[in-house]
Amino acid sequence: MGLSLKRLESLALRELSIILRTDAKNKKLSNITVTEVRITNDLSYMTIFYTFYEGKVENYEKVLNECKGYLRSELSKKLKARKMPELVFKHDEALAYGNHIEKLLADIKKKEMPNDK
Repeated sequence: MGLSLKRLESLALRELSIILRTDAKNKKLSNITVTEVRITNDLSYMTIFYTFYEGKVENYEKVLNECKGYLRSELSKKLKARKMPELVFKHDEALAYGNHIEKLLADIKKKEMPNDK
């Protein structure tokens, strides 16, 4: 009996986070945080949503794609998978969007507050 898709996604997220943080030879990968993993029902694609704290999306996307074979191989070992889905990386913009909304709200609050001076 195999793992459910949700369980497999959760396990993949955890293992990939560990690989990026500790095992990866490219130190730039340790700046990446995996936020979500989605696997297609036919197990052919694994979409990995990620975020990072500094730098440009293009730089991280390039590094991830260059290391795709290594990450896929390591993940396959950790998950003990006979068939490993193709990895697809997508930048998770939720954090940046949340920060943008927070800044807008703070700006509105500043404008509404009367000067106490």
